[in-house]
Amino acid sequence: MPTDPYVPTPLDEKPRQKQNFAAGVSMPPARGWRADRPGDDVAQMPRGPLTGSPGPSIGFALTLAKRSRDRLRLEPSEHGDDAVSVVAELAMKRASTFGRAPTATDIDVAAELLGFSGPAPADVKSWRPGVIRGAHHEYVVRRRIADAVDDAVLRTALGDLGEVIADARRALAAVEAGAPTHASTVDAPSGAI
Repeated sequence: MPTDPYVPTPLDEKPRQKQNFAAGVSMPPARGWRADRPGDDVAQMPRGPLTGSPGPSIGFALTLAKRSRDRLRLEPSEHGDDAVSVVAELAMKRASTFGRAPTATDIDVAAELLGFSGPAPADVKSWRPGVIRGAHHEYVVRRRIADAVDDAVLRTALGDLGEVIADARRALAAVEAGAPTHASTVDAPSGAI
């Protein structure tokens, strides 16, 4: 409950900046949540192309992606806002497959899949500018990119991406080439920004 500003609060009730755990003890990561309590709406969210990836606090991926903007290595013809948008969109999808809020690792995996983590290979340099162009302003562009990457690839640990990254990048290159994907036949959902 909010307290009137003229009511003094004791020092031990003020928010703490540091966790007050014992030495060597840390807060465990959040667990996934499912609607299984009495009274919860157990209807499933719609699945399919351009429908998004619902999850808890999913928009935090955009904040994390903006914080990592300086680390993204762009080509001269790419815009930083487009890169941040697609990295955030892939991170949102990755976090939602685990049923949790986005983390910095989700951003790192998305940046690696898109080739923003370091010098991009020549094949990535050829398709990536066309794939991400306009993603900052276009919902459909971001969703087509996210829909192109398989959930199993997104759930792969950052250190194990070398085994599956080539398949993911081929799928992303198909988005740029205009190859028909399941997402290309559906309009953006109403209310999409």
